[in-house]
Amino acid sequence: MMNGILKEAEDFIRSCYRELHKTEQELENRLNHIQKQVGSKGYYEHTAEELEYGAKMAWRNSNRCIGRLFWENLDVRDKRHLNTEDEIIEALFEHIETATNKGRIRPTITIFSQKAAHKTVRIWNHQLIRYAGYQTEQGVVGDPASLAFTEICIKLGWEPKRGKFDVLPLVIQLNEQRPRLVEIPDHLLLQVPIRHPHYRWFEDLQLKWYAVPMVSDMKLEIGGITYTAAPFNGWYMGTEIGARNLADEWRYNTLPQIGSLMGLDVRSNLSLWKDRALLELNTAVLHSFKEDGVSIVDHHTAAQQFKKFEEKEMDMGRSVTGNWAWLIPPLAPAATHVFHKSYENEIKKPNYFYQTEPY
Repeated sequence: MMNGILKEAEDFIRSCYRELHKTEQELENRLNHIQKQVGSKGYYEHTAEELEYGAKMAWRNSNRCIGRLFWENLDVRDKRHLNTEDEIIEALFEHIETATNKGRIRPTITIFSQKAAHKTVRIWNHQLIRYAGYQTEQGVVGDPASLAFTEICIKLGWEPKRGKFDVLPLVIQLNEQRPRLVEIPDHLLLQVPIRHPHYRWFEDLQLKWYAVPMVSDMKLEIGGITYTAAPFNGWYMGTEIGARNLADEWRYNTLPQIGSLMGLDVRSNLSLWKDRALLELNTAVLHSFKEDGVSIVDHHTAAQQFKKFEEKEMDMGRSVTGNWAWLIPPLAPAATHVFHKSYENEIKKPNYFYQTEPY
């Protein structure tokens, strides 16, 4: 175990210090210090600079993300010193406010203390903001992806509202203590009502989506050290909402209703009603976010940005890894260069990884 940490630590420190243009002496001094820390405690602690750059490298290495061009702009919030539930909750509220930035979304990560024998921080939510889902005799009300977690929240004492777009509470856990549940204050929640630039009936669907996708259940691994609570966000690509969250049959499944309201023959695949309804739903999402001044990117622009990222990485002598199935957009993928390329899905560290759900 100790040798494993030291190997990963050395790999990270060497690449990190090289990119930060540190001297050979600084590198050797740091590696010696880490070796002593690991020898005496079984782990070491990153400097603030290492943590910041490591988190940025983790974004750069995220094979599923098409938005990596902006990895150097990640706002890294070091909250490793926080020890109480109240402090952690306050830091999560700060993350939501800072990242949302009144609609001008900031790519942000908040990193809590590293996993250690005496201390573990977990956020039970998949994302800091996410809609509840309720199983009823008439079917699911709300987001079907949230059914299990919504039940957990109710068992922990949350009062459900039974609506289609109820924001779930935050659930955090410190060590093996009972999980703490807290509502997100309304003034921190920025949500966008979805309307269409031409179809006035779109507003009658009463669709909306939250402004910022803040993933909160993944762990961050940097140089052999694991951070079990490190919520992070960029901004949305329109298709994440318009071609997945609101469109997937196992999510909000709005396409049949939209297709019918468009006057399309939803009984025949030959009418391509799904394609046409999907296009207008995505048009509505982009239109609504732009009209409300909330950052969002369309999938064609995102693909162009990714191409620029590939070129910059090539100039730096770094190979670009990627998960092709995740990089291609779910709408008009063949119209992007990504569709016509192949990528090595090699996992590089630092990186973000899924971890076992705590519930």
